[in-house]
Amino acid sequence: MNLSYTIRIALMVVVSLMGETERSSAWDDSWSPIRKVQVPYEAPPTNQDVPDVSIPPNKNPLSDEELKRAEALLPLLEGKQEFWAMGEFVHLGEPSVPVLVQALTMTSPRIRYNAIETLLMMRGVAGVPALVAAAKEPGELPRVREHALRVAVRLDSTKAPEAIEVMAQDPSPSVRKAAAFEARYVRQKTVIPFLIPMISDDERFVALSALQSLWILTRHETEFHDWDTSTKQDRAAWSSEWTEWWDANKEIFEIPEPPRPKRRL
Repeated sequence: MNLSYTIRIALMVVVSLMGETERSSAWDDSWSPIRKVQVPYEAPPTNQDVPDVSIPPNKNPLSDEELKRAEALLPLLEGKQEFWAMGEFVHLGEPSVPVLVQALTMTSPRIRYNAIETLLMMRGVAGVPALVAAAKEPGELPRVREHALRVAVRLDSTKAPEAIEVMAQDPSPSVRKAAAFEARYVRQKTVIPFLIPMISDDERFVALSALQSLWILTRHETEFHDWDTSTKQDRAAWSSEWTEWWDANKEIFEIPEPPRPKRRL
């Protein structure tokens, strides 16, 4: 290949590249630059009174037909229709609680758990004694017992201390922790003697939950201790401070009012 041929090929490549550049420039020039434009704002229309078309929960005693319907819903608390079945119980209202609590003794843990959740949804206060019994049941699954206590406390905390007393001594640490944690929402001095021994629990997270509940309920300040890194022996020694305080004050102590949230300025 001679030199002149190579030069001609190089010139052809250069010309071709120049043509592509010109076409690219021409293409770019055909587009107008982007300009930001503010779209006029129109306020949304004011809310108009909308009629309430929801169906209120039933307050009347169940008829024979409704009673059979409620009983037929129990097996459906597990499976593809479980949320629909829970909604049906909510619609039937608190008169259906006697039927719903039957689910707490059925073999499926899913049914038992969903029955507890349904009682919470319908505000079924009449079912609290059954929830307390389920929370105290040693043969029940821990997660079901914990949920039963949680819902019982939220529906009627006055009936929860007996469940907390039993659960505070349970072999399962998760059950003991649930008792220690939920006790802070039971504003009764009867739960304090259950919490003080839990400060020296084998499991540190149980002990810390009990301690926090005691602080919330009593607002009693002890000497500073490093609870986060404490051992069981440390906590056993420190719990004696709480025991001494309680023995000296239990006759006159009253649960203080919960602190009110600060109003924002």
